[in-house]
Amino acid sequence: MTASGDSDHVCGMSLAIDAVGGKWKLHLMWVLVEGPVRFGEIRRKLDGVSEKVLSENLRQMETSGIVHRELYPEIPPRVEYSLTALGKELSVALEPLERWGDKNRTELFGRNC
Repeated sequence: MTASGDSDHVCGMSLAIDAVGGKWKLHLMWVLVEGPVRFGEIRRKLDGVSEKVLSENLRQMETSGIVHRELYPEIPPRVEYSLTALGKELSVALEPLERWGDKNRTELFGRNC
């Protein structure tokens, strides 16, 4: 989507979809909203995601400024992921979407998640 047909101006919806698009990014948001989390813990909470896909998604979200990666100078190295201020703002914006899904889950899928 572009504004006024000008490819230099991308509309806000496209930017938001790019930020959380894909199978795992929204799920990652809900894991990270709880606070700093280590990679292994994220993997345990997101059943079915591969290490490669999880790493790629975290890297993309870090590049877009949604996720902060903290590397602690310890042996062995410890890395924690958390939401940035931008990521926290995005998680608040996603709350109505979650409420809508909860409210309409039966109509949408006829089952619980």
